[in-house]
Amino acid sequence: MDERRVVIAGGHGKIAQHLTYLLAGHGDRPVALIRNSAHEGAVRTLGAFPVVIDLESSSVEEVAKVLDGADVAVFAAGAGPGSSIERKDSVDRAAAVLLADAAEKAGVRRFIQISAMGAGDEIPENTDEVFAAYLRAKTAAEEDLKTRSSLDWTILRPGLLTDDDPTGEVLLAQPPVDRGSVPRADVAAVVEALIDAPSSVGKTLVLTSGPHTIREAIEGL
Repeated sequence: MDERRVVIAGGHGKIAQHLTYLLAGHGDRPVALIRNSAHEGAVRTLGAFPVVIDLESSSVEEVAKVLDGADVAVFAAGAGPGSSIERKDSVDRAAAVLLADAAEKAGVRRFIQISAMGAGDEIPENTDEVFAAYLRAKTAAEEDLKTRSSLDWTILRPGLLTDDDPTGEVLLAQPPVDRGSVPRADVAAVVEALIDAPSSVGKTLVLTSGPHTIREAIEGL
């Protein structure tokens, strides 16, 4: 298989770091988009080429230049715990839309967006206002991506993320799916497998730990 240039937004995040390690280990060329130059060494150690760029303040043209020549774009960014309602929107929605805009401009068709379980569902009335804003942002980013016929997109909604060791055993299916958890390392392995899975294009998929190997789960789509 030819090496793939995979551009990962949120390149210093935990899922992105696992994904970078897997891609580099399999001969691909991951490019990590990071906001903080202090993280360059960490992503280089994992095998990525770091690009310092802030998706909250960059233009479509600037991001498209970074995506030029890429085979895949992966949105793995997030405002993170403790962030404000405003940043849930500016990162979890607006930055995802920006990356999709840039992918279209750069001619990068394959686009994988890491969303969240609960996106697309009605938000319960007693939900914390910041978490509700997070779910609204993820939902809006999903809805935007679904309108883009020029992208071969897949939306992945992982369950509750853990730092447990990977099991390689998952449940991957279109919603609705019962709530569950999944190690971040398994999320990364599924993202890598989805890159060359045509059966996942144009689908929203929920991911939790489960009874199937990742290969079985992909084939089951």
